[in-house]
Amino acid sequence: MSLLSRQIVADTLARLFASAVNPAPKPAVRFPEIDGRTSTVTISTRHGPVDATIYHPPAASPAGVYVNIHGGGFVVGHREQDDPWCRYLAAEAGVLVVNIDYVLAPRHRFPAAPEQVYDVVCWAAHADREWAGARVCVGGQSAGGNLAAAACRLALENGAPAIALQVLHYAPLDLVTPTREKASTVGAKAVMKPWMGEVFDTAYVPNPAQRRDPLVSPAWGDNAVGIAGIAPAVVVTAEKDRLRDEARRYADALDAAGALIEYIDVAGVDHGYNIMSDAAAVTLEAYARIAAHVVRAIS
Repeated sequence: MSLLSRQIVADTLARLFASAVNPAPKPAVRFPEIDGRTSTVTISTRHGPVDATIYHPPAASPAGVYVNIHGGGFVVGHREQDDPWCRYLAAEAGVLVVNIDYVLAPRHRFPAAPEQVYDVVCWAAHADREWAGARVCVGGQSAGGNLAAAACRLALENGAPAIALQVLHYAPLDLVTPTREKASTVGAKAVMKPWMGEVFDTAYVPNPAQRRDPLVSPAWGDNAVGIAGIAPAVVVTAEKDRLRDEARRYADALDAAGALIEYIDVAGVDHGYNIMSDAAAVTLEAYARIAAHVVRAIS
C-alpha cells in the first residue's frame, strides 16, 4: 500500500474512532466528592482560538498555573475527560488549572498542535494575566504528554517562557518505532492496540521521516541530546503500557541532562488507567505524588 493510501485509510479510521469513542472517565475514577469551581476562556493562538476550562483553587490568589493537555491519540477531543484530575489538582495543589482543547488530526497535522499548545503556555505566562507572577507548569496524559514535552522543547529553543515543571503521564514519545514493535506484557489485552498507534501516528504525522522530529519523538535516537536547561520533569508510566519503555528512555535522557525530578512507574495498570479503569486507589496515589511535585515546583 502506498504512503498516500495508508494516509487515506488512517484518516478515515481516525475520524471514525474520534466520533465513536466515549471519553468520559469510568465512575470509580470521577471523584465527585472533590469540589471544583470553574469558568471558561477562549485563548488566541496562531492556529486559531482555543477553548479552555479554568479550574480555580480554593485560595483567591493561585500559587501557580498548570496548563493541562488531554490525551486522545492526537485525533480525539473532549478536554472534559480530565475533569477529575483538574479538580483534584486545583484543590490539592492550590494551582489554577487551564484545561485546554487543541487542534486535532487529521484536519490539523503536525506541527499545528504543539505550536498551539506552546502559544497557550506563553499566554498563561504573560504578565498581563490576573495571576501574574505565578509559576507556570505544563502537563498532559497520553498524546497530551507528548504535546507537553514538545511545548517545553519549544520553550527551551525560544528561550521563553520559564516553565517550572513538565508532567509527562504515560506519553507516546517515540512515533518512529511502529506500535506493533513495542512490547506489551499483556498481549491482546493491552489498551493500546498496534492498529491504534498506526492510525493515530499516520493521521498526525503522515510522513514517517517527519516523525523523527524532536517535537514528535523526543525519545527516539539522539533527539534528547542538547536538552540541558529544559523544564524540570516528572515522567509517569503505567507498568503494563506498551508505551512504557520509550517514556523511560526519555526519563533517562532528562536525568542525564539534569532535568528529571522523578520517574514514577505505576504498578499493575495499563495505558489510561486513571480514565478507563476502576483503579481508584491507584489513581489517587498517583495524583497525590504528581500534585506534591507541582506544589514544590511553584513554591
